[in-house]
Amino acid sequence: MAEKYAGSIVLEVDGREIEVTKCDPREVTGRKLVKTMNSSGRARGFAKGIKEWTIAVSAVMPTDSSEIDWAGIDDAKLTIYPLNNSDKRTSYLGCFVTEVGESYTVDNEAVIDIQLSALNKVEE
Repeated sequence: MAEKYAGSIVLEVDGREIEVTKCDPREVTGRKLVKTMNSSGRARGFAKGIKEWTIAVSAVMPTDSSEIDWAGIDDAKLTIYPLNNSDKRTSYLGCFVTEVGESYTVDNEAVIDIQLSALNKVEE
């Protein structure tokens, strides 16, 4: 029997499904290497820090007026789940947009590139 793997995802912003071409969530642990002078000549540990979550999204540009005001998003909830499997949901809470830009390609595809930060991540 063949193994099943995650494929496409569905992205929701405050419960509204968004048509995306790319979604890159990242978690920075905040840990920092602590360098000390010692006889071994190497670092011996790390310090805990503050976790950070960032999400880079490329969304398609609708031709009608249904486009989201991306620059105005603050304190939003982003939910990501695999297509055809809404049981495994990951939500990012307290999301706010830090950058918005547009991108055009030779393949006649126009997208909006959005950089977001989140205050918390939960597995639902």
